[in-house]
Amino acid sequence: MATNYLVLEDGTVLEGVAFGYEKAVSGEVVFTTAMGGYQENITDPSNCGQILVSTYPLMGDYGITDSANQSDNVWIAGLVVKEYCDEPSPMYNGRKIDDFLKEHKIPGISGIDTREITLKTRDNGTMKGAIVYDKANIDAVIEDLKKMPEYPVENLVSKVSCKTAYSVDNGKDLTVGVIDCGLMNGIKKSLSERYNLKVFPYDTAAQTILDAGVDGVVVTNGPGNPAHPEIMDTVVKTVKELSSKTAIVGLGLGNQIVALALGGKTSKLKYGHRGTSQPVRCGTRIYITTQNHGYAIDEASLEGTGLVADQININDKSVEGTRHKDLPIITCQYVPGESSDTAFVYEDFTKMMEARK
Repeated sequence: MATNYLVLEDGTVLEGVAFGYEKAVSGEVVFTTAMGGYQENITDPSNCGQILVSTYPLMGDYGITDSANQSDNVWIAGLVVKEYCDEPSPMYNGRKIDDFLKEHKIPGISGIDTREITLKTRDNGTMKGAIVYDKANIDAVIEDLKKMPEYPVENLVSKVSCKTAYSVDNGKDLTVGVIDCGLMNGIKKSLSERYNLKVFPYDTAAQTILDAGVDGVVVTNGPGNPAHPEIMDTVVKTVKELSSKTAIVGLGLGNQIVALALGGKTSKLKYGHRGTSQPVRCGTRIYITTQNHGYAIDEASLEGTGLVADQININDKSVEGTRHKDLPIITCQYVPGESSDTAFVYEDFTKMMEARK
């Protein structure tokens, strides 16, 4: 089997076995602690451009099925695993992960101690890295990684957002405008179970959304830095204009965008939250949530914005959700509705919209 290498900016070089598509790539090396849902992770727009490391040692064992995709694309730059299963269980009639990555031109590397990388990342923070195939060129790759600017320089939301507006009539009483910053299929399904949808590209003007006759606005999940200049000039500005005119819920990246729109600030986390077991305290309860993000709201910056941080991560005390004191605005950093427990986010949003009708 072919050999390839995972190279990190600190000079670490790990030799592995190549699978997927043979292509050299670079990106931010991040880890996910999810024990399942590998297909959901690699098709989640929130992971756009990242080299994803799985702490769980086996990937591909139940194959690839179209119903598990979170989008129509694979957004990661590369995949790092301890072991991948080349013969998935026939129970789910799934395709091989190797074939799936080849189809989408994404390289993988296996035979790597992914927990070693995770410990390094937890100590040092996220690092720039590359998957390469030419051992003789590794020294030059390390130098290039050291010179590479911090991830992400580009506006990743522009890559993953829809290009034109569209509607989904689900026969519901309420219609929401969805600002697509990287809408996951799982969130789209949860919204469709409750509302009619009018989905807009991330850079749509506020008046265009209001003129569509929506009862409220959802700002979705997505990748990258919420304070990127192009995001500040588009969706953040739009949400600021909408904040006094309609009910708003911010999900994932949308949580951070709402805070920025109302005058708060965000910062990059040391190694982010990626996995299916992030504990969040809201009131007297603890919720176990699914998350994929590398930035968070600065709680101190919310003073004077009207937003109150009412949900906090148990592990690192970062802000997981906010609620406005006076306006019908709520946010959460995680994917709501994956369990009946966190469906309260949509229930509260519905009540806010109904109160304004």
